[in-house]
Amino acid sequence: MKTVMLLGGTKGVGKEILRACLEKGYNVAFCGRDAKLANDIIESSNSKNKLYFHKIDLNSIDGIEDYFNQAIQKFKKIDALILYAGITPVSSIIDTTEDTYDKVFNVNLKAPYFLLKHVLKSMMKFKTGSIVFFGSAHMDYGQEDRTAYALTKGTLYTLSNHIAHHYAKYGIRSNYLVMGWTNTEGELQLRAQEGISEEALKNDAGNIIPMGRMLNPYDPVPAVMYFISDDSAMTTGSIMRVTGGEYI
Repeated sequence: MKTVMLLGGTKGVGKEILRACLEKGYNVAFCGRDAKLANDIIESSNSKNKLYFHKIDLNSIDGIEDYFNQAIQKFKKIDALILYAGITPVSSIIDTTEDTYDKVFNVNLKAPYFLLKHVLKSMMKFKTGSIVFFGSAHMDYGQEDRTAYALTKGTLYTLSNHIAHHYAKYGIRSNYLVMGWTNTEGELQLRAQEGISEEALKNDAGNIIPMGRMLNPYDPVPAVMYFISDDSAMTTGSIMRVTGGEYI
């Protein structure tokens, strides 16, 4: 039985990955700031014994090691790590404040880096493991008003390749999933603050994305499930684009 650890998991695509893992019979450790959302997921599940939630604010790494330790205590090992959590501040390089810069780097890069520090040690011990990085079409240079975000996603791609190259000898795989424009709760909230409705957002996205629509939270899940399955036993250092053909 596999154990999957999620950075995130209470909302958006992360929540759909959690559900897909439970359907496979996997154990799942997940985390976030909102314990109510997590409890709703746990209470609505028929597999409460297969779930562990850890309340954490990813602006700080203070709780990262404890999250790992508690998950190991409950499930004994981590077979797959899904690095989903991230924030997308709207800010060009000339508009970025130090606070905005620090928050996006803390959540998008520093938190996964230090969780990886602990998970890799465990995977090395068992000589097996799969890591999935959630990337973005902003990874190469990004839109003008997503500078700091683009930097974190480009760095995560480098980190994924670094792990694939240096840790394959321990049976550890690392792959980078580029997720396109998706109508997650966070995206809808961000657009609402800009005065854009969900319907208007979908229309705008449909005109931009070559395949004619924005992603829904289910679209990236099959790729994630492939990467953490034994079917991808020899797949590492790869990049998969689930973007509807969108390049930025």
